[in-house]
Amino acid sequence: MPENGIPAQYHQSLRAIMHRAGDAILEVYSAAEGVEVMTKDDDSPLTIADQRAHKIIVEGLRELDSSIPVLSEESDLQDYEIRRQWQRYWLVDPLDGTKEFINRNGEFTVNIALIESGRPVAGWVYVPVKEKLYYGWSHDGQHEAFLEESDKVETISRRRLNPEGKVVVVASRRHGGEALQGMLEKAQQVFSEVDLQSIGSSLKICLVAEGKADWYPRLAPTSEWDTAAAHAVLLGAGGVMVDTELASLEYNQKESILNPFFHALGETNEIWQSLLKE
Repeated sequence: MPENGIPAQYHQSLRAIMHRAGDAILEVYSAAEGVEVMTKDDDSPLTIADQRAHKIIVEGLRELDSSIPVLSEESDLQDYEIRRQWQRYWLVDPLDGTKEFINRNGEFTVNIALIESGRPVAGWVYVPVKEKLYYGWSHDGQHEAFLEESDKVETISRRRLNPEGKVVVVASRRHGGEALQGMLEKAQQVFSEVDLQSIGSSLKICLVAEGKADWYPRLAPTSEWDTAAAHAVLLGAGGVMVDTELASLEYNQKESILNPFFHALGETNEIWQSLLKE
């Protein structure tokens, strides 16, 4: 950690790592021949793009600071007796949205988060196809979030909800089902309009951070590396991610790396507290 403890000092190094990983992914993505798809033990898909990005990121992070452990989706999961000793570590998803990558819709991301004491204090989410980089941090009571696109950087912030107006909801293209539908029906009783948009990967959380959506309900399984980087961006933008009891999501607090079901929100006012706890 830098001497003054500000995650922002890692930014230029992380930015370079993200771009190198993104370039490696796009090289596979744009190849004339089809992408070979392998299957992991949990039946999730794996491609050479995942593996190449993983190698670039892990090597880059170790070169940056070899004292900080790295946990990547594509690495072996260390025993919890080891992981529980980590007060600070990198949490990585080299290619979030592998199914979107395979289907060639561009909705996949590279994700790196810095976790301290169970909390995502900094995160970087890169969208290779669009060359967009979301990043943000929250530290010592301060928080910031940004979007870099076409060499321009702008500050991003979640928007405040208008209880009497439209609520914009982002949801997974592939998960949710009946539980999500039931939640949306409840929302229709509260808001004048519910606008549902489907999108892949951690982009959903980033859209809440950017102020383009109000709510991302995730009522299906995810792993901690799926959410940590975008979670940090959302915190930097002033938003929150909470479980179904409205408790903040934390990381590396148990042997399993599965998240509880959760909600990413621009804010937690009384409307959400009433709606989500029903």
